[in-house]
Amino acid sequence: MVETTRRREIEDVASELFREHGYSGTSVRDIARALDIQGASLYAHVASKQDVLWSIVDRTASQFEAAADAALADLGDAEPMARLRALALAHVGVVVEDIGRASVFIHEWRSLSPERRARTLTRRDAYEQRFRDVIREGIVAGTFAPIDPTVAAAYLLTALNGLVAWYQPDGRLGPSSVTDAYVELSIRAVSGAAADEAS
Repeated sequence: MVETTRRREIEDVASELFREHGYSGTSVRDIARALDIQGASLYAHVASKQDVLWSIVDRTASQFEAAADAALADLGDAEPMARLRALALAHVGVVVEDIGRASVFIHEWRSLSPERRARTLTRRDAYEQRFRDVIREGIVAGTFAPIDPTVAAAYLLTALNGLVAWYQPDGRLGPSSVTDAYVELSIRAVSGAAADEAS
């Protein structure tokens, strides 16, 4: 339990440093200094800075996947609009729950070793496929505008991921306000309702 707690502390501190300075701009010494321990002591808990990054990325990827799968399972065969809303809600929920880890996952995964980067890319593609599938079903049903599902999913996830660039947990907008706004904008982006009303 103590080891698990210490490992989590290391990952939390590393997440904030990676977010602020980038993976390449953060040294093991920086992480140790922030934890107020010696660099050698850090290696008693982690093998390398790369392993810390991998642990953060792997854990966060699992959180996104679990949240998305739970959201879809809860809705069963609900219509595409409801399922896309649930996916967007689940995604934003993971982002705002731990903005530091989400930021590292979104921006620093490319700093992983080639093998780990390839594994992460495969998981990211499978995660995005959930969005593409729902959007495609919505297009077939006439609920969504006739747009390329791959482009639409990439657009939505880019927008949702953009939260890490500005969202502050202690800022003016609370998690629920930000989540509601982003989910609504996501639905509007693919529904075509705004375009129909303007024409």
